[in-house]
Amino acid sequence: MKTEIIVVRDPIAQAAEIARAAAVIRRGGLVVFPTETVYGLGGDATDSCAAKAIYAAKGRPSDNPLIIHVAAPQDAEHYAVTSPMYYKLAEKFMPGPLTVILPKKDTIPRSVTGGLDTVAVRCPSHPVAHALIAAAGVPIAAPSANLSGRPSPTLAEHAIRDLDGRVDIILDGGPADFGLESTIVLLDGDNATLLRPGAVTYDALCCVCHRVDVAPAVTAAMAESERALSPGMKYKHYAPRAPLILLDGDAAAFLTTAARDPAVGILCYDEEKAALSARGATLFPIGARDDLTAQAHWLFAALREADEHHELQKLYAHLPPQNGVGLALYNRLIRAAAHTVLKV
Repeated sequence: MKTEIIVVRDPIAQAAEIARAAAVIRRGGLVVFPTETVYGLGGDATDSCAAKAIYAAKGRPSDNPLIIHVAAPQDAEHYAVTSPMYYKLAEKFMPGPLTVILPKKDTIPRSVTGGLDTVAVRCPSHPVAHALIAAAGVPIAAPSANLSGRPSPTLAEHAIRDLDGRVDIILDGGPADFGLESTIVLLDGDNATLLRPGAVTYDALCCVCHRVDVAPAVTAAMAESERALSPGMKYKHYAPRAPLILLDGDAAAFLTTAARDPAVGILCYDEEKAALSARGATLFPIGARDDLTAQAHWLFAALREADEHHELQKLYAHLPPQNGVGLALYNRLIRAAAHTVLKV
């Protein structure tokens, strides 16, 4: 398959290019497109064959559910059983980086939901994503546009490296804004369970929902016998090629020593760059120590940059806090490290 790369900076002025990509979606093809979180690998969510093609292109296990993307929150009515709480969350956070799991309707095949009776629904705010979904006239099922297990793509070039020759079109809409995948919640009346943290934080959800529980799989590994209710829960995700180890504690002295090893890479804070560079370290800065939003934005790009250094045999990173956006960082890093944490 030859993949066409289309740079889209103004989806209104480039309506013809958007329409061409939408036609590919409608005929069962695959289109990579930008969202405000990460790049997505999209196909028609009502077409079971398109869903199978998504799994095949990614090398993704078929029991790992896909998220369907809609142009407007009310479009979920065609594909899921909504609730008053869904609309309360939609009013506050949609369009935006929130995914809500709802009972599915027969319009969505089980191949999209990993065999579940529920479907994950999201309304992205990125103008290119919105234009593509609206032009396609169907919901778009889209996991992150990377090979399964690899760090998610925050730039079109990341998706090109993984999926060139596996998809019909890649829409290059520039860098993703947030850099981590959407928050995912499961509703139970006025209560919610947080299944995957993201830009919509636990505290923000608590302002809308009566109660918010955090699923154990957010911070701990799932048992092999457990069924994943949403993407990103069960399998090792976001992993760089070199094994990643998370450092719990004051890591300054440890990193000063580790920096001398040419086979070691360090995901570091901006404040550490000068001292660690002086030791000859291979560094991948992810932002200031207290700027969790910047760290979220740069994390996956740093992991992918580390993969370009084939001499590296080990990566170190700080263990993030579990509050605010830090919980999303913790969730991604703990999976990228396969839950390997070193106390220092």
